Amino acid sequence: MRCKYCKKQGIYKCSVCGGIVCSEHTRLQANCLSCTPKTKIDFTICRVKSETEKTTIKRLVKQFWGETEQLTFDRTFDVAELPAYIAKVDDEIVGFTSFAEDNNALVIVALGVKPRYQGSGVGKSLIRKVEAEARNMGKKTMRVSTSNDDLPALAFYQSTGFQIYEVKPNIIAEKHGKILSGISGLPIRDEIRLRKAL
Repeated sequence: MRCKYCKKQGIYKCSVCGGIVCSEHTRLQANCLSCTPKTKIDFTICRVKSETEKTTIKRLVKQFWGETEQLTFDRTFDVAELPAYIAKVDDEIVGFTSFAEDNNALVIVALGVKPRYQGSGVGKSLIRKVEAEARNMGKKTMRVSTSNDDLPALAFYQSTGFQIYEVKPNIIAEKHGKILSGISGLPIRDEIRLRKAL
């Protein structure tokens, strides 16, 4: 879906009108509970099994972040080649999370939910699936990182029990060879790292 203000790919849903917007046209604001719409949908979570599902993840990653490789915790990952869970409504993939092992931790490399389905519990359900996987593997922690401009992601991860423990200044700007413009025009420079003890 395209941003309601421009032709760029929309990645967020407005919490007031429900319109789809790109990161440039996203604005952060405080809403009270009664003004924050909740979307009720029936969805299922399952492990990625087919090449078709991997192809869909690759397409979604490209839509959300413009590239299929993600730099996190000093490693570059091809998101579509990692183990992953997907969320489906009927036969449509509406969200996913890809993850990788790193010593005693399970790292969430990417998590994305289509804008139309944000706020419906899909993201939190995906986190719970990865957390159960980490516990079954005997991991002691889960880790995730995000860019300094992505305040919605920071809020989301902290609401699911993650805590900021490290900031890597300029690592994203160095990867791209320049400072990009992010949410609300914030400069994208730093990787913010979070972890959750299991």
